[in-house]
Amino acid sequence: MVGDSGRPLSDVVQVCHERTIDVGLAELGMLGLDRDTLEPLLTYCAELRCETDGATCPGCRRRTESEGIDSLDTFIARQAEIVVGDGAVKLVGQGERVLHTPNLETLERSWAGEEYWFWARRVLRKLRHGIRRANVQGSAFAGAGETPSVILMEPQLADNVGMVARAMANFGLDDLRLVAPRDGWPNEKARVAASGANYIIDDAVSHDGLDSAIADVNWLAATTARQRDLRKPVMTPLEAIEEMRRRIAAGERCGILFGRERSGLETSEVANADALIMIPVNSRFASLNLAQAVLILGYEWMRGSGAQSLGRVTTYEKPLETGLNLGRDRAATKDELFGFFAHLERELERMGFFNPPHKRATVERNIRTMFTRMGATEQEVRTLRGIVATLSKGKGDARRGSN
Repeated sequence: MVGDSGRPLSDVVQVCHERTIDVGLAELGMLGLDRDTLEPLLTYCAELRCETDGATCPGCRRRTESEGIDSLDTFIARQAEIVVGDGAVKLVGQGERVLHTPNLETLERSWAGEEYWFWARRVLRKLRHGIRRANVQGSAFAGAGETPSVILMEPQLADNVGMVARAMANFGLDDLRLVAPRDGWPNEKARVAASGANYIIDDAVSHDGLDSAIADVNWLAATTARQRDLRKPVMTPLEAIEEMRRRIAAGERCGILFGRERSGLETSEVANADALIMIPVNSRFASLNLAQAVLILGYEWMRGSGAQSLGRVTTYEKPLETGLNLGRDRAATKDELFGFFAHLERELERMGFFNPPHKRATVERNIRTMFTRMGATEQEVRTLRGIVATLSKGKGDARRGSN
């Protein structure tokens, strides 16, 4: 237990891990617990000093192991009762504790306990060194309403929200709206996962319900992989983006609604949309993760924008166009190619390559066709002539040895 609070150390680690250090400390509201006193507590957990003391925290994997619980069946047997969901399903054991779990999937995933020492190491690193990429700055790509809003319905993982923000930044989408995010908002984990798209995370707005998230939207498209018995137009990403581009140009605000990671959108939520977006996929495996779906829609948006760029553009890297980019090189002139051909053919003749002689004209024509087709640069022609000279005369010690 931490001080006189009666709360296990695992609670402190979990809250600071999920809610960020400063927000977590404020929510815990424990007398005497601040950044300075937090560090030794995290160190104790991170270095597994509890093993020496024979202490464990509830919900920690070390406690599960110390109690000899090595399977889900054994875990259930050690409880008095496990209530699943609304209580319609109850798992009865022989122990004394009564537990609650939202569903069997969560129970199967979490029965062994959390690795709080691993979380403690991550929080400790942030406490000592700050948030990675926290100082990376950016700026919005367009003005308010000039790009579609990305609306996430009850996102479950803050990391996924961060990856969505990164995908949005890649393709010039700026307005991110969250509906009842499970991990709360703002969230440090989302900021780290955004990999520099912090301006999208900082500007993102959390809403309690879908109605407020789409209140100012004139035209809404909902993404779905499941067929819905609703009389709404079904569009591909390209078709939906073209429709949004037309409406935005007319002064309307548009939004794209994405569903939960685990279960997508409810039909009642899809009913609020003006159209459905269905991404062409393998019919036997149609599930995309959240960031992938946003990425595909973002790509279609950027593809029709005049502001797109092939790769990054920096002080030293200029915009590129498709095709062969010669950089500082230039294409070889015909005169330079003719000089190479003459050099090559002269050395080939000296080494007796043109045999029989009556086929020489055909062979020379084939050689010239082959090298012309490569579209050599001036530097490449000089390199080829150097190769021919070295093969015929040697170079350095090899040339002196031959003499």
